[in-house]
Amino acid sequence: MKAAYYETTGGPDVIRVGELPTPEPQAGEVRVKIAAAALNPVDTYIRAGLVAMPLPKPFIPGCDLAGTVDAVGPGVTRFKVGDRVWGSNQGLLGRQGTFAEYCCAGEQWLYPLPNGVKEADAAALALVGITAHLGLFWRTNLRAGETVFVNGGTGGVGMCVVQLAKAVGAKVVTTVGSEAKAQQAKELGADVILNYKTDDVVQGVKDATGGKGADVFFETLPPADFDKTVEMMAPRGRVVVMAGRQARPVFPNGPFYVKGLSLFGFVMFAMTADEQQACANDLNTWMASGALRAVIGKTFALEDAADAHRLQEENTVGKKGTLTGKIVVVPG
Repeated sequence: MKAAYYETTGGPDVIRVGELPTPEPQAGEVRVKIAAAALNPVDTYIRAGLVAMPLPKPFIPGCDLAGTVDAVGPGVTRFKVGDRVWGSNQGLLGRQGTFAEYCCAGEQWLYPLPNGVKEADAAALALVGITAHLGLFWRTNLRAGETVFVNGGTGGVGMCVVQLAKAVGAKVVTTVGSEAKAQQAKELGADVILNYKTDDVVQGVKDATGGKGADVFFETLPPADFDKTVEMMAPRGRVVVMAGRQARPVFPNGPFYVKGLSLFGFVMFAMTADEQQACANDLNTWMASGALRAVIGKTFALEDAADAHRLQEENTVGKKGTLTGKIVVVPG
């Protein structure tokens, strides 16, 4: 099969594209003929050696996939040949990834793809959708009528936070850095959109909530100023952090506990298959209804996997702002 792979960590140039043996599904595994894979920042961190993980050699990167089951291993009960599926959690913890024509995945990490949902859209929503769901519902138990503030409402996770919060009847306040991104946030359903370059974000959140503050703060960027976070929170509000492995912000302990706030952190790929299955069930409902849609910023052929990594890295690490939406890679 054709695959993108690397033998050692480093810059995007370590990625090669060539022929590797087509994997055979083992017990409990499903082999998927991949129609679309998606790229996430964590894929570039693993490739660069910034996130230590066991890497079989050669290693195929990529967490997310969507495609069609073409073989099943012994003991598989949830899927059969010909089923359309999507999933995440590949290319992690020693598992081979999705930047290839085929991928073998444990059936517990795969979900049925609803009729009418495109493979590229499902792949683009996989990791970011599950992450948003975990933060909003497993961690903070978001309820209808509450207000969510999300930093970066047009980023990969942020755009899912906006849509999932709206799907359950919450109000959404978000930040963007340009008029074009403000328009996109509006199309995704955000109620109040603040430009972090020109607006007073803390005051904007207070104005949007009648002075009360946000019930849930979903931090998709490395936290830098928890004083501002606490200031914009409602009493008994909940703060989610899931970005910035090296972040060491000062923490305003006194104001935090006086307001009765809670702080939640999580790593998506450390969640169990059952926990993620619950997320996927809801995501399938919302994808099928149109309440959750993907925003794909750039599509690459498999041969250009290194360029895909380069573009992701330029925007995640380099902050160039040249990408809005997810990067999708197609093997065909």
